[in-house]
Amino acid sequence: MTTTDARSTGSSRDEPASSADADTRTIVAPGSESRRTAWGFTALLVTLYVVNYADKAVLGIIAQPLMAELGMDNSQLGLVGSLFFLTFTIGGFFAGAINRWLSLRWAILILALCWAAAMLPLVAVAAFGVLVASRLFLGLAEGPSSALIHTAAYSWHPPAKRGLPGALIAGAASISKIAVAPILAVVTVSLGWRAALVTLAIAGVLWCVVWLATWREGPYIARAAGADATPAATEPAVPWRTIFLSRTFVGGVLLVMSVYALVTVVLTWLPSYFEVGLGYSRLQAGSMFAFPSIAGLVLMLLSSSIGDRLIGRGATSRVVRIVVPSIGVLVCGAILFALPSISAPAVAVAVVSIGYGFSSSVFPLLNAAVSEICPPRQTAGTLGVFMALMAIGGLVAPYATGMIVDAAATPAAGYASAFQILGLVAAVCAVAALLLANPERDKARIRGVVASA
Repeated sequence: MTTTDARSTGSSRDEPASSADADTRTIVAPGSESRRTAWGFTALLVTLYVVNYADKAVLGIIAQPLMAELGMDNSQLGLVGSLFFLTFTIGGFFAGAINRWLSLRWAILILALCWAAAMLPLVAVAAFGVLVASRLFLGLAEGPSSALIHTAAYSWHPPAKRGLPGALIAGAASISKIAVAPILAVVTVSLGWRAALVTLAIAGVLWCVVWLATWREGPYIARAAGADATPAATEPAVPWRTIFLSRTFVGGVLLVMSVYALVTVVLTWLPSYFEVGLGYSRLQAGSMFAFPSIAGLVLMLLSSSIGDRLIGRGATSRVVRIVVPSIGVLVCGAILFALPSISAPAVAVAVVSIGYGFSSSVFPLLNAAVSEICPPRQTAGTLGVFMALMAIGGLVAPYATGMIVDAAATPAAGYASAFQILGLVAAVCAVAALLLANPERDKARIRGVVASA
């Protein structure tokens, strides 16, 4: 690894490592570890994100039998989905503080154990209040996780090569719906919705065992450690408002917020749309949950891997990480706009899947762009706030979709109208991002604040 790469890295914290962390953290110099090690730990983090998204998606998979047992209507299920994202948003603001209080090893372990525990209360007591409480707790525990997982992965990859690992982490949502959702659908149909929740709890605990036995932090976002600290590790922090008021941060938030609204509706409502709206069986609907994710994963990995190579060859971050995903969201909006006019179920499934796929590259590319503009030691805090604001889209969209479906002439018409509205809002936000965001410009301005301080 070059000296330039080493100097472009820094601490994810403001304080030096404490003695309590010394036995759990080994900071290595860039280049002293093989890329196999880096990608091995990245794969471990991707696996955790698969579990993370399965915990989110299971509500959509078990929605119909759960609603029947608890006597819920569509608006109530939508409210539960939105309440999850209320605490998810609140939790995201604590990512930076958690990263100061705990090492990544222990922070991520504790959060993952909380996710597993959140699956179990509803198994013991099936009641609407328990459902709400367990999803609120799950949202609070998952809120900080995305920023911390990205920070952990970025610790093993230099800034110019973070697009692909970021895409794999973001793509875990797709992997979860492709690989895990059909399994959960079979478990739900065969053994009941409680068995699906127990399965996820067991998976989370097993992952924690592997994590505790293997994890160590990489060299690219390591905390400063005495005389061995790199120049970037000792780079002064900038005022948070300088980062959060930058045009790249604001434009990025608008774009990811609108696309995340679409993601949360897919997580909460897509199996119900396929089953109740389009007439597919429960098992078919659960299995078809994977279709949008297949399209999204392919396009996400292609755009991110090609983008990393283009940046390495001199392309600007604005073109690769702003313009490309914004155009994808514009295409998504145009496709979803046509959904209410489509009557053939198979075509409707294809339209939703392709539209969702074109929007998916937003997350890894925008996360990489935002991590680029802030000093390395402020990565976790910056991404935590960015992803917390992103989750605001999830506060409104699932509940609003439930209300639209309840008020529509038919469930199919209601779901189609909701997806059309989501596509239009996302397209408007994509235009805003194109006008506002420029990572190179804002990185220079923010680092200028450090130089002039």
